[in-house]
Amino acid sequence: MRFSNLALRVLVALVGIPVILLLTLAGGFPFFALVLLLSTLALHEYYGLARAKGARPQIATGTGLGILISLGFIYARVRDLLLSLLQQAEIAVPAPSMAQYLLILALLGVPLLLVVELFRNKGSALTNIAATVFGALYVSFFFGSLVGIRELFIPEDFPVYAHFARLTVSDEIASAVYRWGGHTVVVFFASVWLCDSAAYFAGRAFGRHKLFERVSPNKTWEGALAGFLFAVAAFILGKELLLSYLTVGQAAVCGALVGIFGQIGDLAESLLKRDAGVKDSSALIPGHGGVLDRFDSVLFAAPLIYFYLDFVVF
Repeated sequence: MRFSNLALRVLVALVGIPVILLLTLAGGFPFFALVLLLSTLALHEYYGLARAKGARPQIATGTGLGILISLGFIYARVRDLLLSLLQQAEIAVPAPSMAQYLLILALLGVPLLLVVELFRNKGSALTNIAATVFGALYVSFFFGSLVGIRELFIPEDFPVYAHFARLTVSDEIASAVYRWGGHTVVVFFASVWLCDSAAYFAGRAFGRHKLFERVSPNKTWEGALAGFLFAVAAFILGKELLLSYLTVGQAAVCGALVGIFGQIGDLAESLLKRDAGVKDSSALIPGHGGVLDRFDSVLFAAPLIYFYLDFVVF
């Protein structure tokens, strides 16, 4: 007996979503490992799209660069762990800030890509380097911002407390702050998933006006509006149940960011796939296509949520 595509999608979701949520709530290195795995798989799918258009991206170098970019979002944990090990070995080394780490990565990574390309002689060097760098930024950097959202809630580094010198935080408060991080990412995922589902079902039931027919013929303005409303409603409900640090207005803004830019992210990935002449970025996830297909909305919305929380809410 063959499953319908919808039944297969639901079955995979029933297995995959609990795993994602458990690792999200755990936070720290387990959540980072999840995001790193997903972003690496998605990056390889993107490089597959680039190869379909004739580019020859530096897959090994680009993957390494993507991993190092992702590490930037959990930099404080990695730095503290390394410094602790080095101190035990009585070795003193300088510890750059997160911004300095990313700057060093850029200053070393770009020349490395050029040097590698000198010895490859595979098609257009300009196209190859552009595809390699864009993939690391579009996939690894944007995906990594999920870890950035989660790591905003480390009690010792929580932005709110950074304004107060020598502020002592009780264990109870510290625990509550860290739970906020997990709950925030869970609500974010719920908002994205509800947005996608509402847009799909409302578009099928009520869709009359094409949203962007050249890129995605089946998407409609009616579906997009339903997705937007459900994304906002999900964040407002999440604020009432889990995210007491947000106001209703701030929750609505977060939902609006998901409802608008998550759907733009979906269209953007459809543009890349259409240009490459493929239906899905891969067949890795039964019934869902590839990792890039399932997380295209996350890629666009997560960085905006990260910056909104860090620079506006906090």
